[in-house]
Amino acid sequence: MEVQSIKQRFGIIGNSPLLNRAIDIARQVAPTDITVLISGESGTGKEVFPKIIHQLSARKHGPYIAVNCGAIPEGTIDSELFGHEKGSFTGAHEARKGYFEVVNGGTIFLDEVAELPLSTQVRLLRVLESGEFFKVGSSKVIKTDVRVVAATNVNIPEAISTGKFRQDLFYRLNTVPVYIPPLRERKEDIHLLFRKFAADFAEKYRMPSLQLNEEAISLLTNYRWNGNIRQLKNMTEQLSIIEKNKNIEGFTMQKYLPHSGSSDLPVLYKKEGNNESISERDILYKVLFDMKKDINDLKKVVVDILENSESSEKTQDTNSRLIKQLYQDVSESGSDLDKIEIQQRSENGFVDEPIQHSEVLEESLSIEKKEIDLIRRALEKHNGKRKNAAEELGISERTLYRKIKEYNIK
Repeated sequence: MEVQSIKQRFGIIGNSPLLNRAIDIARQVAPTDITVLISGESGTGKEVFPKIIHQLSARKHGPYIAVNCGAIPEGTIDSELFGHEKGSFTGAHEARKGYFEVVNGGTIFLDEVAELPLSTQVRLLRVLESGEFFKVGSSKVIKTDVRVVAATNVNIPEAISTGKFRQDLFYRLNTVPVYIPPLRERKEDIHLLFRKFAADFAEKYRMPSLQLNEEAISLLTNYRWNGNIRQLKNMTEQLSIIEKNKNIEGFTMQKYLPHSGSSDLPVLYKKEGNNESISERDILYKVLFDMKKDINDLKKVVVDILENSESSEKTQDTNSRLIKQLYQDVSESGSDLDKIEIQQRSENGFVDEPIQHSEVLEESLSIEKKEIDLIRRALEKHNGKRKNAAEELGISERTLYRKIKEYNIK
């Protein structure tokens, strides 16, 4: 079955290459019994893909069940998945089959699989590897033939590093990964989805469908949509019900897009003591000036080390030359940041404060790299003789040895 036919059959809307790629992977893996891990942010429509995989597989006539692992309490999750025997725990008045036993010969979809407790993860790993499990309170091995499709919106490698998810289970689940892109990565589909939702709500509430002007479409397309399709659908329903004028303009759209002024930013920044939105330019200024301050602090530390190191009069002269060279090297690299700072101060009305050009150091020209380069050149010049290299640099042999060890210079 072609990708376009699958979209029509399962009601998938969009023409994004990333979305088409995800559908194509699901289509190719469906005829096999390979375990699939679907990843993507909340609200991207991950629940549709297990249905695609099941319906296009040889198990399509078998049972299919979706289990939200995050919605089942930790104390009962093992019983829900694997079943229990009568009297195995308080309240177990009779034996019960678990999902893995009921869905034998079919497909089970484990949504939010990263929410499983570690003890349950061990049981799941055994089912995936051998098709065997024990009911709670039983010592009898039960065999099952179940195809597992899992989904999560959690960064599993990060969960592994914090000890919340088993690495071996991740590799077993992640045999074939399917990534569902968020709306901000498929902007060409946003207006298409909006029109579909608007038409559905117009029919549901028996009212005219919403129409957007160019400004409203631009705002809609460039918004970040952290809640993805779910958020877009809810916003469309709000517009459909609340707005009597169905021709939506930009200023009307803005009222339904919270914090739209800070949408799709390259960095995350929270302004202290102020809940008002800030512009992207202000955030970039903030990042650049913070970087400048950190580099200036590093430069001052190195200068203090050079000036206070144990040395003779010759050492002080060499250090002075090195310091002068460092300042000269960074003077040109700081010009661009200074221009930005002058512009920012001028825009804010603070042009009286002097700008110290020598306080800016480009990130790629770190003083540590300069010092390492000087030491290496001195060692090469004197064929690795530290005493002669130290004299050339104007520092003691003991200081040179410490620097070589500190910088791991070969």
